Amino acid sequence: MNKSRRNFIRKTGMAGMAALTAPGLLSASKTIKSVLQNGGKSGLTILFQGDSITDGNRTRNDDWNHVMGHGYQFILSSKYWFEYPEKKFMFYNRGISGNRVRDLEARWQQDALDLKPDVLSILVGINDVEATIWNRDPEPIEKFEAHYRSILNQTKNALPEIQIVLCEPFCLPVGRVADKLETYQHEIQKQQTVIRKLAKEFDAVYVELQKPFTEACKKAPANYWIWDGIHPMPAGHELIAREWNKKVAGVLTDN
Repeated sequence: MNKSRRNFIRKTGMAGMAALTAPGLLSASKTIKSVLQNGGKSGLTILFQGDSITDGNRTRNDDWNHVMGHGYQFILSSKYWFEYPEKKFMFYNRGISGNRVRDLEARWQQDALDLKPDVLSILVGINDVEATIWNRDPEPIEKFEAHYRSILNQTKNALPEIQIVLCEPFCLPVGRVADKLETYQHEIQKQQTVIRKLAKEFDAVYVELQKPFTEACKKAPANYWIWDGIHPMPAGHELIAREWNKKVAGVLTDN
């Protein structure tokens, strides 16, 4: 990599790297419909957003060996990059560990809208749940909904043709979650109701995850899927990836 190329990437971050490796992927003029009608050849940009479950210890530099982090978002991007090289997909991971929905709202312009994704996938909520349960600057569910609606409104206003994917927060009875299971379930169910409503309101794909995780516990114990009740084990990330793929595959591959 020459010096000017390195300097460009250093200044622009991963967006700059994408522009160099895949010219035209950040064009604001393309829509999912136009891309697919063209056989997918101009590429779709897919953005994963959320908290630590999405972050997956991703790098914040141009190290493409680790840029997607580890977890469901790595599984999905690897699958589509491998199976459909001709479609010129571009994947981004902008999950940040510890984020609540209000944190996404605060960084939404730079970490979402500026990337001009065609498909936006959001998985967030468990940190809001824990803030309530453990009294860490909690906010009522109405504020959670207001923050969430704000980022969706911003997204639709800036990118009216975007396909939004809303993933359901989840938990299993392991560790500190098991100690206050009914409280966790009560708070998460309130979020699930809100997110399902927002999915309908914004014509988003809704990816249900709590039921698949609960059903998976018939095959193996809860700590086989989620080690601490919140963060998935490798098998749990595969479960998320498969549920996501069931709902979103057609959006990415139909043409």
